[in-house]
Amino acid sequence: MKRHLLMLVLTVWGSSWMTACVTDSSSSSQQAVTASERVEPDLDEAARINTELGMNYARAGNLELALDKFKRALSQNESYAPAHQGIAYIYVLQKDPQRAEEHYRRALKLSPRNAPASSNYGIFLCGQERYEEAERHFLKAAENRDYRQRHTAYVNAGVCARRIPDLDKAERFFLLALDLSPRFPEALQQMAGLYLERRDYAQSKVFLKRYEQVGPPTPATLWIGAKVEFALGDEVQAAQYARRLRDQFPDSKESLSFTNPYPS
Repeated sequence: MKRHLLMLVLTVWGSSWMTACVTDSSSSSQQAVTASERVEPDLDEAARINTELGMNYARAGNLELALDKFKRALSQNESYAPAHQGIAYIYVLQKDPQRAEEHYRRALKLSPRNAPASSNYGIFLCGQERYEEAERHFLKAAENRDYRQRHTAYVNAGVCARRIPDLDKAERFFLLALDLSPRFPEALQQMAGLYLERRDYAQSKVFLKRYEQVGPPTPATLWIGAKVEFALGDEVQAAQYARRLRDQFPDSKESLSFTNPYPS
């Protein structure tokens, strides 16, 4: 079962980009402003707008237009960190890790305390199997008390630890996420999967039931449910999970790879 990291890259941090401006209170000086000066473009604002457009195109799956908007934003303001983060994400999707890392590093250099940037760079590093570096960046984000998604950074650290695999470390991170957000579905799903991996089926079922109280069925949770119930000897429940997996998500990897011992 694939272990997904939670990507937060398509968010402009800081809620708004404040451009620097100087207000002259002298009415005479205001009258002296020429027409060309009044319409002089605000490049910082243009960079912000192009970055938002790039994010919207990326969400819609139009990577070429997204890349064009991020490049344009950086041509308008090379020091605009969100544009670097956005273009790095596009380069990841285009399988260009060298350029992606260059822009992730630039974003963090420009905004070193930015938690989403740290978390997203951690996702990139984990994908490159640079697990220790990834963990440092996830924890840097998670330990920033101003960051509202600290629980997500801990889950990402746990997912990365499962890939090593280091199940004990992963469990610690997932529990830290649940301390911050006890009903966070992704953390509950990860705990259910972790205990299934350990063959602790009773505990896996506990976390799966907690997940089902707060989250919708997914291919992963139905796959876990079928495996857990079969291991616990409840063939009726196992068959129900397997049937739901097949019927609701017939094209998912979990469904296609699942060996279903139960007839329709």
